[in-house]
Formats: sequence, C-alpha cells, structure tokens
Amino acid sequence: MKQAADALSLLGPGDPAPCDIVNPDGSSPVLLVCEHAGQAIPAALGDLGITREALDDHIGWDIGAAAVVRLLALRLDAVAVLQSYSRLVIDCNRPPEAPDAIPSVSDGKTIPGNQEIALTDRFVRTAQIFEPFHAEIDRRLDSGRHTVAISVHSFTPRMNNVARPWDIGFLFRLDAETPIHLRESVLRRFPGIVVGMNEPYQISDAGDWFVPRHGEARGIRHSLIEIRNDHIRTVEGQERWAGIVGAAIEDFLNGGPK
Repeated sequence: MKQAADALSLLGPGDPAPCDIVNPDGSSPVLLVCEHAGQAIPAALGDLGITREALDDHIGWDIGAAAVVRLLALRLDAVAVLQSYSRLVIDCNRPPEAPDAIPSVSDGKTIPGNQEIALTDRFVRTAQIFEPFHAEIDRRLDSGRHTVAISVHSFTPRMNNVARPWDIGFLFRLDAETPIHLRESVLRRFPGIVVGMNEPYQISDAGDWFVPRHGEARGIRHSLIEIRNDHIRTVEGQERWAGIVGAAIEDFLNGGPK
C-alpha cells in the first residue's frame, strides 16, 4: 500500500515542500519544531470544502505559533523545522493512523474534503507530507547536534465551550525536569502569568507524536509548549511571547533559574 501511495501524486509543482527549515546552520543545541505552522492545502485537494475564515481559525493551523518559532530561531540561533501544510490536510502531531489525524470534523466544523476518504488517499497524505516532515526532524536529532527538542503550539481560549485560563502550558510525560525548569523561569521572570502543566491537554501515545516519538524515544531533553493564541495574534504579542519563551529556554540551557 505504501508503494502505491508513493507512486500517486498529491503534491504538484506549485505546492510547497512539507518542511520549511529556518536557520539551517544554527549553532544552538536546541531543535525547534512547529507541526501546525502552515495553512497550505495541496492544489489537488482544492480547499477541502472549507472557507478561508475557517482555515484562518485555530482548526486550520496554530495561530501565531510559526511567527514565535521564527523569532525563537533568531534569538537562540537555533534550527527550526516548520510544517507547511494545514493540520486539516494531515495533523503532523498525531500518529497517522489516529482517527483525528485527518479530521472529518474539527471543533464542531465539518471538513467536507475529509469525509470518508479512501485508505489510499490517507496513505498518500502520510507518505508525501507527514513522513518527509518527520524524516527531517529525525535526521537532525540523529545527527547528535541537538540535545534539546522544543515543539511550539498555540491553543484556543475556549474549546467545546469550555474556558482555558492558562497563558502558557508545558506538556510532558517522562521528562518532567525540562518543563519544570521552563515553568520556574517563566514564573520568576514574569510574575502573574498563568502556567499550566500538562494543560490544555495530556500527552498520550494514541494522540501525540512529538513527545513519544522524538523526545522520549531518544531520551533527550524535550517539552511541548502551548501558548494561548489570543496572546500571539499580533506582531507585538508574538515578539513578547518569543521573549518569554526564549528567556526560559536560555535559563534552562544555562542550568535553570538562578
């Protein structure tokens, strides 16, 4: 089936590559990742039957996350690997076999182009978007240059009509030390910020990829960071939160909060 998927053409000459590499020769031991950076949809899939307004909302991408990651790459002199395609095409922080990796409904909105898709179509999206993106992350982590991996996301202030009061969350399982250091730095430097640990959700093998497959599988320092997206919709907000997260990462690299 995979050979058949590879033989089929999803991405055309006008479509972007799955990975956008920022600062490829960065000297930092940190590798930055942004799985929900982009909004691209392959031309072969049209618009998935959704409006531009829906694509611009949190169901289509992680609002502001890519801009924060680009600023972090500059501040830290770090390599960043960003996904070019909308999470509605395939969610690159889910196992590709997960039911919501290609969501038919997202936060109550039906995605017409994802209804009852053929198994071959699922394999094509996996082979041509998901796998090249993660192969690039694997290649860089396996090189030994990077000893810390940080994935940056954003989350909506309300989900399923439930308020999410945290300003930022650090998500983890086996490596609690890294997010604890990051949290302590944020709280020390920026009193009043509401920090969630394993909020707004918890990591699982069935629902996540970065933490289990990139961080835990290698035993390296890692954390997934979630920033509430109403903080990073503007350039000013993106710069502020890149400063907050960047300072916390710098503190961590220097041995933790002083």
